[in-house]
Amino acid sequence: MGAKKKVNKKLVVALCVGAVIAILLAGYYYVTFHKSNVRIDDSTENAGETAALRIYHHYGFEDLCNAVDSCGSIVNKRSFFRAARSMKLTGGFKAGYYRLKDGMNNKEIVRMIANGWQTPVNISFAGYVRTLDRFAKILSEKLEADSASFAAVLTDTAVMARYGFEKESFIGMFIPNTYEVYWTISPEKFVDRMNKEYMAFWNEERSAKSKKIGLSPKEVSTLASIVISETKHVPEMPRIAGVYMNRLHKGMPLQADPTVVYACNQAGITRVLNKHLKVDSPYNTYIHRGLPPGPITMSPVVSLDAVLNYERNNYLYFCARETFDGQHNFASTLSGHMANARAYHKALNARSRK
Repeated sequence: MGAKKKVNKKLVVALCVGAVIAILLAGYYYVTFHKSNVRIDDSTENAGETAALRIYHHYGFEDLCNAVDSCGSIVNKRSFFRAARSMKLTGGFKAGYYRLKDGMNNKEIVRMIANGWQTPVNISFAGYVRTLDRFAKILSEKLEADSASFAAVLTDTAVMARYGFEKESFIGMFIPNTYEVYWTISPEKFVDRMNKEYMAFWNEERSAKSKKIGLSPKEVSTLASIVISETKHVPEMPRIAGVYMNRLHKGMPLQADPTVVYACNQAGITRVLNKHLKVDSPYNTYIHRGLPPGPITMSPVVSLDAVLNYERNNYLYFCARETFDGQHNFASTLSGHMANARAYHKALNARSRK
């Protein structure tokens, strides 16, 4: 009887030990894979919602761990690293821009990274980007690829030719707007996406308007770049476009100051002087009649549509208002223009004396 009790006691002890081990293993498994391990606080990007995690293509597993560590939202880093190793992230993972949601567990995070379930990013660029090198820098600040990689593609004449553009006109293919893309998009695929957006912009309606006013889409982009460089006052844009269309129709030089500034390629020109008007460049519309070889800046949709829907008027001249409100006075005759110019310069001189 005593031997039987001894056996039963050992069995109970073994069962208890087994139960404890099972509980510990279950706890270990729960903490490693299923316990919430993301907490968003005020120190993270988009506090209270999600936190950003960027994994670059060149990252190894240690780099991945450092990125997760530095994102500032992982509660138990050791448990995450255990889960990452257990779920074979050491053997490979997908680069990307990931949003960690408050309350996520390690299994969800690892599966997201392993499968490349990225969150798209919104990339916005306005008009007024004058060069493709500058555009490359803007893109590199928002996407994974660096500026040199973007510049190599954006300045490649073979890439331009593939989409039917030349070096001078290529900047007009990029329609300023907000686009949803993946952070890891390659420069080549980005340019291809922008060409699709360009083709979508030049739909049947806009193409018909372009044909009706006698300008190709490339020429519309060029004139629109001058219009947006002349004024940021949207209601005025169709009128200014009308002035330039009148000059084109009459064979007059455009005499657009922004093209002269572009031709000079000098930073800090705030006022066009006689010496600037003499610069020898196909972009100098004081010397050369017609449109310049290409856009002098990216043209936003508002200026493109202003050209397509330009105001039919009799104006041939415009100059800044003496009220310094960013708007212009318009004239049909040179004498009227000179009167407007005198009024502006009188007000400018009066302001400078104050």
